Amino acid sequence: MKNKKNFYHWVNKEIDDLFSVILMLENLDEARRFFRDLLTKKEIIEFAKRWKAVQMLAQGITYKEIEKKTKMSSTTIARINRWLRSEYGGYRLILNKLNKFKDKIN
Repeated sequence: MKNKKNFYHWVNKEIDDLFSVILMLENLDEARRFFRDLLTKKEIIEFAKRWKAVQMLAQGITYKEIEKKTKMSSTTIARINRWLRSEYGGYRLILNKLNKFKDKIN
């Protein structure tokens, strides 16, 4: 990561507290229950659509096809793609972990 200091400028105790409790979730049911209390249904659906777009972009699917399947704007898809390709690598980190997991079970 080139500029770690600037990347973490938004981090504070409250945000770290949130991330820490997310790490305590042990299964899908706990995640569903926690995030449903934390977020609105609409917010959860939006996050899920963003994650779907990440996966589709990583597979080389076109913006037009992603727009059709997710109903997201090309601007949002472009922003997601920029973060997928960014130096911070959060999306890429999870995609790699997911791929390793899939390799283990196959």
